[in-house]
Order: sequence, then C-alpha cells, then structure tokens
Amino acid sequence: MKKKFKVNDSEKFDDYRINLTKRIFDIVFASLALIVLSPVFIIIIILICVESKGSVFYVSDRVGTGYDIFRFFKFRSMYDGSEKRFIEVSKFNQYLIDECKKNIDGIKESSCPECEKLSYPCSPILYISGLQICENFYLKQKKLHSKKATFYKIKNDPRITKIGKFLRNTNLDELPQLVNVIKGDMSIVGNRPLPLYEAEMLTNDQWALRFLAPAGITGLWQTSTSNNCIISEDDRKELDNKYALSASFFGDIRIILKTIPVLFERNNM
Repeated sequence: MKKKFKVNDSEKFDDYRINLTKRIFDIVFASLALIVLSPVFIIIIILICVESKGSVFYVSDRVGTGYDIFRFFKFRSMYDGSEKRFIEVSKFNQYLIDECKKNIDGIKESSCPECEKLSYPCSPILYISGLQICENFYLKQKKLHSKKATFYKIKNDPRITKIGKFLRNTNLDELPQLVNVIKGDMSIVGNRPLPLYEAEMLTNDQWALRFLAPAGITGLWQTSTSNNCIISEDDRKELDNKYALSASFFGDIRIILKTIPVLFERNNM
C-alpha cells in the first residue's frame, strides 16, 4: 500500500486514478522507450561509474498523484553525499532570488504612509538603487513580502559532476523515470512529482488541485518557456492547476511533441 502525504482533507484525493486510455499509452510508450534506449542506459551507467563513486541511480521519496508518496528514480548527476550540502547552496535558488528581486522592486516603488502623514521622514532615509525610502517602511515591507521559495533550481550547482551536467542539460538523467511510469507511479505527461519539502508548501486549497493530475516526466509548464528561462513560482503553480483541469489524451500528445524541441533549448526541466 502506498504511503499518503499528510495533508488536510486529503481524503478527497483518495479516489483519483489514471484513466485506462492514458495508462495503456504510458505502458506501451515507456516499454518501447526502454527497449530502444537500452544502449544509452548502458553507456550512461559506465560514464557515471568511471567519473565518481556512489550509486548509479538517485532514489528519493516524491509526492505524486493524490499526494501518494513513491520512490522516484533518476540517474545520479551529483557527487556522492551532496544532500548534506543542500543548506549551503540553497541561497543560490533561482526561484528565491527572482522572488526577492520582485519583492524589493515592489518595496522601492512604494511610499511610506507614515511619512506622508507627518510630512517628514518617520525614520532614517535609505538609498536603494538610487531611490529613497525610509528605514521603517522598508523593513516592514521586506518582512511582509519575504517568502520562502516553494521550488528549487540552483544555477551552476557545484555539487553536479561533469557527466551529471551533460545528463541534466540533455535531460537524460530523467530516463529511469520510465520505470516509474511502468510501475504506475507516474505518467509520461503530468505535473512533476515534488520532493516532500516542496509538496508541503502546496497543501492549501489554492494549489492542492495540481495533485489531482498524474505525476509526469514532462508537462505543461516545462513546455511553456524556452531558452533556459525560468518561469515564476505562481505561473508554474497555475500551469500545474491548469493541466489538472484540462488534461486530455490529445493534449498530452501535443505536450510530448512540444517537449522534443524544448530538450534542445533549455536545461534541467
């Protein structure tokens, strides 16, 4: 029996199942892909073993369809023991950096109501990027807008091996997930299964809808941008919800076809 991620009102997800047409397509597609790509698997396994010690595969718990927890497979792209350095590199999270920049820009464009009421600065004036803002208002707004990032994407992550960088740039590290598809943990197309710490941030009614869609190797948000652009957290969440509401067989085919060129344009889906 699969473990269930703890979430309020999670019983409303219990009856969700991947429909039969999608399930048959997933099994046929994944089985054929594993057969055709078996020489690629062998080459990748050899390269990983030659470059660094450790397991060939990276295995972790992920939260997928209906908040079910399953064992998620990828080719290892980092040095052994890299999980211990997560806190060290988390400050370079692109989602967090982009969110902080957006929030600071919002603060700079605002004026302090207290200063306007008094007709003079209520606290010392700070100069940020050439603009003036009082210290009290700046600190209040910074605290108000501060936000813990839901998703993680580390640019130029020092924990990644040389072959790991190549695997990520070509998305070949995702190939073992074909096994997850055959097992029924995932689908070819769906919303990306999330690590537990990311799923924990998405248990409210606004964003939990995304877990009514199958967990997938590729999906709507991965094919919505190109040229290594990173979409905002809210846009990514909205696209996940959109897929959950509008998923269809022919829509999945379109996403698969759009995924092919994206593989050559953008890194680390």
